[in-house]
Amino acid sequence: MKKYIVFIFLLILWKDTPIQGQSVVSRIYIPYYDFIDYQYSKIIIPSNDSTRIKNFYRKVDHLIKKGQGQINILHIGGSHVQADIFSNQVRQNLDAINQTFQSPRGFIFPFSVAKTNNPRNYKVTYTGRWESARNVQSLRTLQVGMAGISVATSDPEATITVELNPNSFPGRWNFDRLRVLAYSLDGSDNVQPVLYKRRETIPAQKDSATNTYFFDFSELTESFTIGFQQNDRTPHTFIVNGFIPEKTVPGIRYHAIGVNGASVSSYLNSELLEAELPLIAPDMVIFGLGINDAVAPNFSAETFINNYNELIAKIKRVNPDCAFIFITNNDSFRKVTKKQYRLNTNGLIARDAFYQIAKNNQGGVWDQFALMGGLRSMQTWQEAGLAQPDKVHFTRQGYELLGDLLYNALIDFYLQNNME
Repeated sequence: MKKYIVFIFLLILWKDTPIQGQSVVSRIYIPYYDFIDYQYSKIIIPSNDSTRIKNFYRKVDHLIKKGQGQINILHIGGSHVQADIFSNQVRQNLDAINQTFQSPRGFIFPFSVAKTNNPRNYKVTYTGRWESARNVQSLRTLQVGMAGISVATSDPEATITVELNPNSFPGRWNFDRLRVLAYSLDGSDNVQPVLYKRRETIPAQKDSATNTYFFDFSELTESFTIGFQQNDRTPHTFIVNGFIPEKTVPGIRYHAIGVNGASVSSYLNSELLEAELPLIAPDMVIFGLGINDAVAPNFSAETFINNYNELIAKIKRVNPDCAFIFITNNDSFRKVTKKQYRLNTNGLIARDAFYQIAKNNQGGVWDQFALMGGLRSMQTWQEAGLAQPDKVHFTRQGYELLGDLLYNALIDFYLQNNME
């Protein structure tokens, strides 16, 4: 069933790039499966108005040719994104465009502290007592931001350690400024983050303009440990909404944000989303939200479209020129009993809705549903070792394949539109 087609390597070498070496834009090799409809692995523009997306690619073109500009892409979704296999595959492929820029990795959240699955491509350890909140919860005491999840502590012994390049995932991510998205529950400065560096304890600097904290480093680093200093004898609760490792160099930054079980309405319920989003100011948002919306038997396309339009409006207020890519839902099944699954025909309804949302917002569609093979295709993907037995999620191999396909679709649009 499995064959391999070697795609011709399309290389564009720009001679006027004023950095060491030359920047390369290329498609990558993709394994061939006869049940995948590869003709849909492209960016489709339902409105025939590609102004937003072309403006985004002009920024990419300027980066490639001149070595100038910082481009931010935000990939937002549910469990498909929290695991960060699919999104990390796109990130790593795009990092080849960065070449010697060595841009920072993008936004990260310490999922392990919230006792949920952390991406394997960065390592998180912690000490102390913590509680957590998620945007999928109807009742919670903590506000969440753009990550859709937060952790909180009043334990003076609590720490968080993050390593960006663990041994199992050697990489090149580093930074010289760490931005901490965090706040005190009572709004005071009686507790603040501190950095543990060798034998030093370094207090954070407060950025009043963004209401965040930051640490500057004298040299590039790839890991950090922070704690929380109580400035009086009364324990104060401190909430952490995520970290942004920063570096003032050109390149593409690929931020991934996902919460298990999240729907579009979940992010509408993220109280600090719009306040925190300017910290990454996305030039493009790739939406992978919808699989959890469409699981309900009474799924309403109208409500789905309205919720998406409301979420997009929030993003447009942050960046009116933002480009949008919509990933249609994967084919899926509903679990009826312990061993019985029923086809979720809402995949077809959601697919049509995505095209309408993209048309309304001058966005592009990457039709994952049709690419997979349409209704019942998830069963075939499972039999090929690309999907999990739950018939909703993919295996690592499946997610990596999807990441490569999406990357090629993004690069194809660039190459086919002769961005110059």
